[in-house]
Amino acid sequence: MSMLTPQGLKGKQYRVTGNSYPRLGRPPKKSRKVIAALVGLLTLALIALGGVQLYDIFTGRNKGSSAQACAAPSGKPLAAPTPGATPGAPGAPGAPGASGAPAAAQGDPHAVPQPAAVTVNIYNATTKAGLAGRTAEEFKKRGFTIGKVGNAPAELDKKVPGTAQVIAGPTGAGAGTLVGSQIAGATVTADARTDTSVDFVIGDSYNALLDETQAAAALALATKPSPTPTATGSC
Repeated sequence: MSMLTPQGLKGKQYRVTGNSYPRLGRPPKKSRKVIAALVGLLTLALIALGGVQLYDIFTGRNKGSSAQACAAPSGKPLAAPTPGATPGAPGAPGAPGASGAPAAAQGDPHAVPQPAAVTVNIYNATTKAGLAGRTAEEFKKRGFTIGKVGNAPAELDKKVPGTAQVIAGPTGAGAGTLVGSQIAGATVTADARTDTSVDFVIGDSYNALLDETQAAAALALATKPSPTPTATGSC
């Protein structure tokens, strides 16, 4: 019996038995709490930023800034307007002439020229006498330059069932568009000629040219550019 055992008691009554002992856990460190708080704040900040971006996307607030950012990647300054020139006014670049035809871009064969710059050859492929001469007078009144006037060549004589056949070469594509807009239902074809002249071959269904207002509307429709899709994403 140990000397520390109270009198009258046997030491075996206070003997520790078994092989399991209680263990005390380490107290939590402050650094872990700080890290957890920082992670929580960072998560909240990311959620808030994502919400702002979604709001801008759905409300379209940043469309203007995106368009401005896409507009000037080349680094070239925009050309200043010509002093005294009003866009769309006669004489200004791209302005339509009196016939409704826009000014032709220099060197572009598909650009529509003014009527005075177009030489039209009038051929009659029908059995109606004098039709080529009368049609040539109508074209002349509209400012066109008249070339050859007469009967159609053998390969086209009595072989144009529609109102007219308009023939132009590669360098006169725009001139062919202008001449073709003067008549409803015309067939515009191309050949290998190297000049900008245009042949107007009168067909069996021909009655008269469109009036000038209708011809201007037909030309505007023929030269209307195809719509381009608007950019919805990045540049």
